[in-house]
Amino acid sequence: MIAQTANSTASEFPQINPDICIVNYYTNSGKLGLHQDKDESESSLTKGLPFISISIGDTAEFLFGNTRDKDQATKINLESGDVLILGGEARLLFHGVSHVKTDTLHQVG
Repeated sequence: MIAQTANSTASEFPQINPDICIVNYYTNSGKLGLHQDKDESESSLTKGLPFISISIGDTAEFLFGNTRDKDQATKINLESGDVLILGGEARLLFHGVSHVKTDTLHQVG
């Protein structure tokens, strides 16, 4: 059943050829101000192809919205293992990390 669900879900995603990869590492005091990622090809930006964020490590408070004002941005917690996909009109939302919540990584074993 899991394989069937995965196959049907995968068919809903467009075929894309990623043209950039950015890796960010945040220390316990790390943060990243609200910004837009516009370094991808013009074709990728025009098509609204998604950027994909994969979180590994401690929980981080992620901000996003139509403004650079962090007080008006939507705030969500991204925990280790979370995947966030922003595409289409959401592709150019301002986004950033307000802070890392220390010692929130669940240990395995």
